[in-house]
Amino acid sequence: MRTRLAGALLSALALTLALTGCGGPADPASTAVTTTAGADGPDATDRVEPLASPGTPRLPVTVRSSDGRRTTVEKADRIVPLSGGLSEIVFTLGLGDRVVARDITATFAQARKLPLVTRNHDVSAEGVLSLRPDLVLAETTTGPDEAVRQIRDAGVPVLVVAPARGLADVGPRIRTVADALGVPAAGKRLAQRSQDRIAAVRKAVPPHADHPRVAFLYLRGSASVYLIGGRGSGATSLLEAAGAVDAGAASGLDKDFTPITTEALVRAAPDAILVMSKGLESVGGTDGLVKIPGVAQTPAGMERRVVSVEDGVLLNYGPRTDQVLRSLVRQLYGDAR
Repeated sequence: MRTRLAGALLSALALTLALTGCGGPADPASTAVTTTAGADGPDATDRVEPLASPGTPRLPVTVRSSDGRRTTVEKADRIVPLSGGLSEIVFTLGLGDRVVARDITATFAQARKLPLVTRNHDVSAEGVLSLRPDLVLAETTTGPDEAVRQIRDAGVPVLVVAPARGLADVGPRIRTVADALGVPAAGKRLAQRSQDRIAAVRKAVPPHADHPRVAFLYLRGSASVYLIGGRGSGATSLLEAAGAVDAGAASGLDKDFTPITTEALVRAAPDAILVMSKGLESVGGTDGLVKIPGVAQTPAGMERRVVSVEDGVLLNYGPRTDQVLRSLVRQLYGDAR
């Protein structure tokens, strides 16, 4: 998988991620409101919460990949998920002890010590095959294609899952993975738990709050990559659930991501800017962000109103999306009710 995060990311962002890395100092003097998604500090925010009783996988099963292939899963004792979002689902289903490797975007605590099988978001077929997997979980953006083909040619089942694009994908993605692992009942329970938690956070959005315009910026300062999200960036449904307006989409940006220009930012006129935490660090914190042409001229830049969420969870649209949404609501409205 070449995406970030949330992701849940789409192909334009994936290409950028494949070419760039994170870097640059954090800005300790920054006035940005920054946090990772979660409830009770770094240990809580960086962990997934597995189901208490996932059940034993009932295999074999035959499922259909999003690429149209039918995939038969005989065993699921050694699983390699090739994205952070898919890893999160497997671990939260309670089957993390069967995962034998991770993608670079799987950054949560339970997966951190697993061997990496991606480099700059490209899959190493040799690395995957050396771990003798029973099943590989991939996304349509996983690449390069030759690596995926090599894994399949070696006789390893590869299930390709459609990428997450919004809140509506949370349940279907969970159930798709659970069905392939032979635990459909657990998948239904986890999907329902996730949807219930998201609904609870949505109810807590301040009822009389203004609807702030929020621009989602994708930043990689080390490679001079500065993009603004438009329709299809993956952030729209999340922002709307938080009671906000996706400023990029509302200003008429039809592409997933567009290079930032002063004109585009002025047209978007965001009241707040949403960024991934490492992206913010890569430009030198809020002090560096407002130096990007056009940012200082927006209401968000003038007020230095920045919302930051961890790269590895922002657009996953999975079992921790309620935490992401809660973080957005808290940062946008504070204690307002």
